[in-house]
Amino acid sequence: MGSHRDLPAGMVNHIFTDTGSSSFTEFVRSHSPDLLPGRNDVLATPVGDQIPHATTIVTAICAGGVVMAGDRRATSGNIISQRDMEKVFRTDDYSGMGIAGAASTGIEMARLYRVELEHYEKREGRTLSVAGKANRLATMIRGNLPMAMQGLVVVPLFAAYDPDLDGGRIFSYDVGGGPYEQHQHHAIGSGSIFARGALKKLYREGASPDDTVLMLVQALYDAADDDSATGGPDLARRIWPVVAVITADGYRRLSDEEVAGFVQTVVDSRMTSPDGPTAPLR
Repeated sequence: MGSHRDLPAGMVNHIFTDTGSSSFTEFVRSHSPDLLPGRNDVLATPVGDQIPHATTIVTAICAGGVVMAGDRRATSGNIISQRDMEKVFRTDDYSGMGIAGAASTGIEMARLYRVELEHYEKREGRTLSVAGKANRLATMIRGNLPMAMQGLVVVPLFAAYDPDLDGGRIFSYDVGGGPYEQHQHHAIGSGSIFARGALKKLYREGASPDDTVLMLVQALYDAADDDSATGGPDLARRIWPVVAVITADGYRRLSDEEVAGFVQTVVDSRMTSPDGPTAPLR
């Protein structure tokens, strides 16, 4: 297919004003498939261990919404490749996603997904339902499967405020794109097994957003305590987890100053209880 620069001006306008689909991804696939992540290129050798990987993301339902947090470390094998990576992204006014796996592919997917949701809203004049958003992301993950087989695996975690339920919802995915709704809380990434243990111990249904933020910071601290690929709060460099609260008021990323307060609470408590808070037996 020739470049759109070779087409008459009127035809170019027609192509880009009448996309024929509410899916931005499908539109790009029809006209410039080389711009999409996860295209069917086959790499000569797997490169998964040679590029930075994002690690632990945690999320939990709170009163009136959902909270998501991610550590900041990216690793290449046993090397720390970045200490302040962003892994939690706003995808629209009432949803966000965190990424674990191949960092560059995950960031590209998050950006494309945000445009996908914006394109649908502009074309249809309404937003997708939360289930529709989760399914759209599943389709994008499925499209990345050929690259995942070469080691460029991306496994997002999606969280949103659902106005129909007046509460938060959480969806996890496998490498093939299957969406699975999670209830109460969930974690992904290399430190997720340790974070989930903390979440099971500390989660309280109906907790306030602030209490839920504190719980997630505790879970990330536990993950960093046992998983070398997960970064704990860096007090010297003042690098804190990325934390977002999603409620009826919309998506709000907490400022560094706000997160620093929660981190200091956790660090102070760990000075006397290194293994963290304990849950009551009954």
